[in-house]
Amino acid sequence: MATLPQRIVILTGAGISAESGLGTFRDKDGLWTKVRLEDVATPEGFARDPDYVLDFHNERRLIVRDAVPNAAHHALARLEQFWPGEVLVVTQNVDGLHEKAGTRNLIHMHGETGKVRCNICADVRPWDEDITTGLHCPNCGTVGQLRPDVVWFGEIPYHMERIHDALAACDLFVSIGTSGVVYPAAGFVAQVRMKKRAHTVELNLEPSDGASMFAEQVNGPASRIVPEFVDRLIERLS
Repeated sequence: MATLPQRIVILTGAGISAESGLGTFRDKDGLWTKVRLEDVATPEGFARDPDYVLDFHNERRLIVRDAVPNAAHHALARLEQFWPGEVLVVTQNVDGLHEKAGTRNLIHMHGETGKVRCNICADVRPWDEDITTGLHCPNCGTVGQLRPDVVWFGEIPYHMERIHDALAACDLFVSIGTSGVVYPAAGFVAQVRMKKRAHTVELNLEPSDGASMFAEQVNGPASRIVPEFVDRLIERLS
């Protein structure tokens, strides 16, 4: 990067939160090796056995609620605070750790575990209690149709138009802690590469499936390599 980027887009996945005690999904010991995603993370699974799905997400909510940000989350919040241009974090994570660290310009493309949504009226609101099939929707009154405000497999992620606009305008795209196999996020780097002036960087514990698409790759624990990367960027301001 010869010049300072004016618009930075940062994509984050489960790998940035792993060192906060939140397991990843697709590694050899990831969550999808312990439960079938078809059973707990699809609309069909919810229709088939809503109690089982809600119990799974209620347990996840408790785990997430007690988690604290690590050095990687704090580094991104620091970058947003000090960078003179725009820094947008687009996260696949539903854990809320970016907000806890202080990031404000943030898109949750897969929703948030701390919110609830009604399948009937689409009302979304903060929610910190267990979700059960006996609850009424606070908005429309329907019973048994409340679910976590989390995008399941087969559903369209949130805010895609805003994300595509940001990718089209960015000078620097950074992917952190992603597997490179879940679309549409896995295709973001290809979209950015269409702009020859945009630099692309992958920061990951190990090379992702899409690592070859990036102009620059750094491997290692997120709590080390993300702060180092942010420090290098901020040092260019002086």
